Amino acid sequence: MTVHHALRRRSTVRRLRATSAGMVTGLLVTGLLAGPAQAQPTPTDTGAPIGTAARTVGKASYKPGPCPKTPEPIKELEGARCGTLTVPENRAKPNGRTIELGVAIVPAAAGTPKPDPIVWLAGGPGDDAVGEAKMAIDGHLNRDRDVILMSQRGTYSADPNVLCPNIDQFNARAVGLVYDAPSTERLHVEATKACRDQLAGRGIDLSAYNDIESAADYEDLRAALGLKQWNLYAISYGTHLALVYMRLHPDGLRSVGLDGILPPSRGGSAMTWSSARQGFDGLFKACADQPACNKRYPNLKATFEKLVSDLEAKPVTTTVKLPGNDKPVKVVLDGGALVTWLTSATHVAEQVPAALDELANGKPQRVAQQWAGGKLSPQAMGRVAHGLVYGVFCSEWTPYESQEQALKGGQEAFPSFPESVQAQAPQLTFLRPDCEAWDVPPAPRSIRDVTRGDMPTLALSGSFDAQTGADNGPYVARTLSKAKVVTVPYEPHVVFATSKCAQEIAVSFFETPDEPKTECLKSLEPPEFEIVP
Repeated sequence: MTVHHALRRRSTVRRLRATSAGMVTGLLVTGLLAGPAQAQPTPTDTGAPIGTAARTVGKASYKPGPCPKTPEPIKELEGARCGTLTVPENRAKPNGRTIELGVAIVPAAAGTPKPDPIVWLAGGPGDDAVGEAKMAIDGHLNRDRDVILMSQRGTYSADPNVLCPNIDQFNARAVGLVYDAPSTERLHVEATKACRDQLAGRGIDLSAYNDIESAADYEDLRAALGLKQWNLYAISYGTHLALVYMRLHPDGLRSVGLDGILPPSRGGSAMTWSSARQGFDGLFKACADQPACNKRYPNLKATFEKLVSDLEAKPVTTTVKLPGNDKPVKVVLDGGALVTWLTSATHVAEQVPAALDELANGKPQRVAQQWAGGKLSPQAMGRVAHGLVYGVFCSEWTPYESQEQALKGGQEAFPSFPESVQAQAPQLTFLRPDCEAWDVPPAPRSIRDVTRGDMPTLALSGSFDAQTGADNGPYVARTLSKAKVVTVPYEPHVVFATSKCAQEIAVSFFETPDEPKTECLKSLEPPEFEIVP
């Protein structure tokens, strides 16, 4: 979740990866090339290949056509069957406007595909699933099933979209501001309100961009494609949507994979703090368990927590150079910025001890480059549906978590932090005043209900996940009697993106949901932490 305070910034879902000059946004996976896309298409109950027949069911209609637009060409979509799903924007207004959602169906590599495809639910809120086709196919999800990717309402390839690039531009400028200062809050909320005004001026019903409507969109897609059953694979915020879908529309689901789990019943700042504590502690322990790392960077946890307090009292200002930027970029690092940096830096865990040590010894450049690199990357501009971000958080989270509960979450997770840091959960800075400006009605209280049932479910987490903590796996499994909980050691948020073992487990789960193959976990080793003289 790279959004100004969305989970995709945790996504969030566009996670940060190292480059020579720092980190850039984007969920990048190594090339595990899937088989050719000329395999026989899976037939629907009408006998036609999935996605090749037009159909109307109720108020929804599917029409085959060109593939959805993506920011860059995606090779994995070259053999896809594509089209558009048209649905009501607000189902409570049956005569209201309609919206169009792009659909891409990547054929199975197998010659005889299974009849129940896998649907990919993207992170965010605000990411476009179609743009994540490479990740899904590199992990071999299409080994013997078609993979369906649909742009969630408001995302990049949907019509209308609710992107608001002005917020991305503010985020880039904000790396030179004190992270949690009142003056930054004022500018932050101004950017949010400008986004809202622009979308409302286009006639968009902001109250209709939420999980309940999105879940209904996917159920309409299943019916319009003529499918009796399908499977879900959801990452990051997509797990939030998947759990709502499982509760509201369970009948058409064969199995569900959840990766980087975000339960709607827990959504809010307190959970974000708890997740950060789990991910940070997992990384710090891995360093302490590695003799060379422990010797060079003893008591890393204490070093980090002291840095947070020191920087909050006296922020550090520096300049860095970033790829594609001719001019040096001003960066301000305070305590809150450091906390949010580390939630994403767990994706390059091997660098973290050295980066913190450098910062503690007057060398902030590495942290500053990574912090700014993610915000100023081209991948961070004009791709996130901020209208969907606020539609979810402001109707489903803030109405059901008080300011006191949010603050208590920070105090319990990190009691040594200054209150100004505890008051702004990682990546959710100024969420409450932003939601006041967004001004949408609360979702029904039932949105916070736990999901119950006996649907086969794979609950995957990473032990370094500082964005959606690994304890969310056992949490959702309490009420899902056929859930399999798997924590992949030494991995960050969204293990499918970074772990071949996680990919093998996921693919085996869809083959035999009752017995996913987890033997690969036994061979995993901790990262080799960078040791700087």
